Amino acid sequence: MTPEALIHEVVVVPRSAFAPLADIQVIRRPGWMQIITPTFKGGGLNEVCCAVLDAADADAIIDRTIAEYRALGLVFRWTVGPDSRPHDLGARLEARGLVRHEVLGMCRETRGAALTGEVEVERVTMDRVDEFTAVMTTGWGMDPAPFHAYHRAALGDPERRHRLFLARDDSGRAVGAAGTVLFEKSAYLIGAVVLPEHRKRGVYRALTDARLADAAALGRALATTHARAATSAPLLERRGFQRVCRFASYGSG
Repeated sequence: MTPEALIHEVVVVPRSAFAPLADIQVIRRPGWMQIITPTFKGGGLNEVCCAVLDAADADAIIDRTIAEYRALGLVFRWTVGPDSRPHDLGARLEARGLVRHEVLGMCRETRGAALTGEVEVERVTMDRVDEFTAVMTTGWGMDPAPFHAYHRAALGDPERRHRLFLARDDSGRAVGAAGTVLFEKSAYLIGAVVLPEHRKRGVYRALTDARLADAAALGRALATTHARAATSAPLLERRGFQRVCRFASYGSG
């Protein structure tokens, strides 16, 4: 890919990595993409994904958007990617109390994943989806209630873009969870988490390698992801991922 095409695949394409939940609202117009999901009060599926604003109008739009989420009682985030404008958008969000997190847009080829077999990883079907939800929400410290419907919607999506994975320890207990969203040219790796008492035992590595191998088998040569610079990015670099770009996410809670 050209550098421009790679940036598009890493930054723009994953903005559509959501399942068709009944109450999700997706607002798209030139220079703007926003997601509002009233059932997700505590975080997730509430985001300004793209904002290209005129500097003179930015403050009014920021205030209106923040007020909209707060009126609904929603935790939300505002992603400021390489294509966001104005250039001081992040500073304007911080001035309103949103908390900045550094994010790396990363990618690697899917081939060559070194599957060790030390940790069992299975692909989740509908009969195991509640177990997946329990592990994922426990690991992230989130309310499981809205995710039960969401993960069922993901697996039931007629386009079959969403693939969910569970990792198990030697006793068969599920100790880690992760997902992939398939796009035409790439596989977007998302949401990997390991239960705290099972970290540093190769579970995260196994979930990553299993998803790479799965994507390669499905004909996706490129894997992309968005990783927190201070946490998951160093782990992914050790699995062969390279930084494509750096941007920021500003959270309300």
